[in-house]
Amino acid sequence: MDRQRLAALSGGVALALAVAACGSSGTPAWTFQPASSAAPAASGTPASAAPTANASSGAVVGDMAITAGDLFFTPTTVDVTTAGRYTITFKNDGVILHDLTFADGTKIVAKAGETATGEVVIPEGGTTFICSVPGHSDAGMKGTVAVAGATASASADTGDHGGPGAALPSPDPNAPAYTVYDAKAPAVLTGTTHDIDLVIEERPMTVAPGYVVNVWTFNGTVPGPVIRVKQGDTIRIHLKNPATNKLSHSIDFHASQVAWNDEMTSIAPGEEKLYEWRADYAGVWMYHCGSTPVLQHIGNGMYGMVIVEPVGGLEAVDSEYALVQSDWYFDDQGMPISLAKAAEGAPSPDWVTFNGVANQYLDNPLPVNTGKRVRLFVLNAGPSVDSAFHIVGTIFDTVIKEGVQLTPSNSGHYGSQTVDLAPAQGAIIELSTAEDGLYPIVTHAFNFPGRGALGLLKAGDGDPLN
Repeated sequence: MDRQRLAALSGGVALALAVAACGSSGTPAWTFQPASSAAPAASGTPASAAPTANASSGAVVGDMAITAGDLFFTPTTVDVTTAGRYTITFKNDGVILHDLTFADGTKIVAKAGETATGEVVIPEGGTTFICSVPGHSDAGMKGTVAVAGATASASADTGDHGGPGAALPSPDPNAPAYTVYDAKAPAVLTGTTHDIDLVIEERPMTVAPGYVVNVWTFNGTVPGPVIRVKQGDTIRIHLKNPATNKLSHSIDFHASQVAWNDEMTSIAPGEEKLYEWRADYAGVWMYHCGSTPVLQHIGNGMYGMVIVEPVGGLEAVDSEYALVQSDWYFDDQGMPISLAKAAEGAPSPDWVTFNGVANQYLDNPLPVNTGKRVRLFVLNAGPSVDSAFHIVGTIFDTVIKEGVQLTPSNSGHYGSQTVDLAPAQGAIIELSTAEDGLYPIVTHAFNFPGRGALGLLKAGDGDPLN
């Protein structure tokens, strides 16, 4: 139930905007009126409402099951072998009311947590379906029914719901489960000179349930390992590109001061190089592959965080986490990202994630102790989307962003609600939770929490009523 509440949160702002844009009539916003002369039933129609006359003729030839969440359908593409009348089982796993409205006007409504049934006739050309609650279709609740593999289109006699289906293909049920990225910030490295191996690995990785990208990585993870040192330390990076890889790669440390055409040059498969630098400035810094096209190499997973502590170090706190926001542009299962999608002037990523995987900290909340100090090292790796980092229910009393400090002792007792980070900017953020409960981690650009930029801090046992 907690996951459903948070999914509703992620869609709430987008839904409110969509409702305003559609006006107050409460009727679905169709680009073309459905082929049936009968208007769709009102959204308050009970789940047991009889289907339209189109669905009442002929014997039932099969059944379909479609599940709604907030704000999505599963599956979004349904394949049937023949046209005819079908029994529909519609399950609403969301926390708000949804309906399943077909292009002929047939509607099945289910309240949150309920299952409803109905019947619909699928014509030879296939059909389409949406949730007709205002704004829900625009937020992604739409899909198609294809007969014998033929995709329904606006030219079919089923009418059209006003736009294409989701750009993503259906998830692969055989895709491996994702691996949770450990968000705990590592301890500062001891000593003053650090020899660190970074081995480039090109490999498949599940970035959202059912979706696999052939990522390019540092040491096999996205993001790469967090490197935590002290101001004044010397870092010696041994960058290795195994002969088994297919591409040339490189590395660029934003915390370093070296010539671009020296340490940052690319190495081919089978080569390695030394990148030596001194950590002269404190802060949260990005490192990434700088090989051409840089957009694709960063977008395909080649980035990570460096934490440089100031002289004297940081004060001890109860919990520390490192979070890297990034955006993914999916191509096809097992392929690298789509460079064409990533290069659009107005970026529209398929997922925006914290530490590489959509919603992983919604499924696996980050534990903190109620009332204790929490420190977050936050980096926006991009490559293209800004971050408006926010944690619902908290106020940041300490923010160090790109060298500018907000501290709890400031004379006006000012606090921070959101930390804005352009791609390649980082911050150190501190807070404490007021009570046991769940505190959503989001980017407050609310078109993206619904695409994976959503996690949880779990204070105490997570229940504010205990």
